[in-house]
Amino acid sequence: MHEAKTQLSRLVKEEFIIANNGRPVARVVPILDAPPVPRIGFLPPEVASQMRVPEDFDDMMSEEIAELFGTER
Repeated sequence: MHEAKTQLSRLVKEEFIIANNGRPVARVVPILDAPPVPRIGFLPPEVASQMRVPEDFDDMMSEEIAELFGTER
């Protein structure tokens, strides 16, 4: 159990069994074909995966924002 805790980032690249006092308690298997988890800022993955960022996000309301700062776009 202690080895699994200290070596986890190295161990998860292959299948292994975790034992406690010599008794197997868990089998860890790497997920090789998992899609990347979308991240949007600090949102948890389960929330971020339901959100969509519009294609024009960087330009949204740019004219209104420029007006607020007294500049022209």
